[in-house]
Amino acid sequence: MMIIAVACVLTYIIPAGEYKREEKGGQTLVVPGSYHEITQHGVSFLDLFRAVPEGLLTGGEIVFYIFLVGGAFGIVHRTGAFENGINQAIKSLGSSKILMIPLTMTVFSILGFSIGLAEETIIFVPIGVIIARTLGYDAMTGAAMVILGAASGFIGGMLNPFTVGVAQTVAELPMFSGWGLRTIIYLFILAAAISTVLIYARKVKRNPKKSIVYQLEKEEGNSHKEIKYERFTKRQALALGMIVLAIIFNVYGIFRYEWTFNQMSANFVLAGLLAGLISGLGLNGTFDAFIDGMKDILFGAMIVGFAKGIVVILEKGKIIDSIIHGMTTLLNDVPSSIVIIVMFVFQFFLNFFIPSGSGQALTTMPLMVPISDLLHINRQLTVLAFQYGDSISNVLFPTSAILMGALAVAKISYVQWLKFAWKLIALWAIICAIAMSIALLAGY
Repeated sequence: MMIIAVACVLTYIIPAGEYKREEKGGQTLVVPGSYHEITQHGVSFLDLFRAVPEGLLTGGEIVFYIFLVGGAFGIVHRTGAFENGINQAIKSLGSSKILMIPLTMTVFSILGFSIGLAEETIIFVPIGVIIARTLGYDAMTGAAMVILGAASGFIGGMLNPFTVGVAQTVAELPMFSGWGLRTIIYLFILAAAISTVLIYARKVKRNPKKSIVYQLEKEEGNSHKEIKYERFTKRQALALGMIVLAIIFNVYGIFRYEWTFNQMSANFVLAGLLAGLISGLGLNGTFDAFIDGMKDILFGAMIVGFAKGIVVILEKGKIIDSIIHGMTTLLNDVPSSIVIIVMFVFQFFLNFFIPSGSGQALTTMPLMVPISDLLHINRQLTVLAFQYGDSISNVLFPTSAILMGALAVAKISYVQWLKFAWKLIALWAIICAIAMSIALLAGY
């Protein structure tokens, strides 16, 4: 709301202007050199509040996709399939202790790049802490296995509809296109995360006093409860299978039939309802779980509408093209490789104020796409800059409710987390910057 208010004020300060646009190859392109100033269109006080429902309406397809997917996952979560499935996978490792860290992180990374695992991360952090302590490590190792595992996949984002899917939709690119390069970068990101956690875990095992959370381990490390595994039933396996099939079906539909969020939403609703009925929740139990799942995702869905409201104000005040013109004028003589890094850094720090990936995509991509067009930068690179800037900062900034919630349940302070994670975050940023530079040179 503060950013919407600032946007309202800017409609009186920034001169109104417009570019001409043309349709070409299925994309709406800005015509270079066509910018011209027009009569000022300062918005009214009431427009500040009208922007919210208008934003919800214009972003309705994405808003309801988030709601419906949240509902479907709420059903599967109610069945216990997620927790018991991962518990079963962990239990199956048996005595292969050292493999626990890379395998656990890989599992969570797959959930990160396929379903955009976010709020659910918090649920698994206590399990990760117990596993780490059982293996002779500390709470930081356990929390990092879950948080950084999911984050690695989220950064990869190959099939993540909430970030890459939304950004590519706004950029008028085929959904999930360019997944090959993202997969290669994801492997480097995951390897860096696993190596960081393994090195730290071994150091702690050799000398427990080297633990960043040594005081916490002195108080709780020897008094932790054992993991109580519940049986992973065939019904739960089938419920989980429904969601997996929905993801596969959606990916096939996107590449084969150019499906949008509407078709994807329908498939997740169907998968969720089947999962509930197969698991024995019954009709009432299934729909109760569906509503609870939508409640859990309320913040993510609503923030999309509010973020879209920012763009509504900029467009209504006719200043969005003026901002684009000003930024392209400043960056016109700057090498494209530097522009991409500037976009990456901009998205990185903006995540402090807009911690929702979908919301950030809807706020910034309408600005970034025309800028990249005018500076002759491929739109896929602009999506990469958004994707990496948004996702890396999710494990850094304290405005990330998911990060702070995960740290809270592990009883780890934010300062302790920074001490542990800052080198990896810096390494991730370097990997992504190099990858974007190579992609630019290769004409990605």
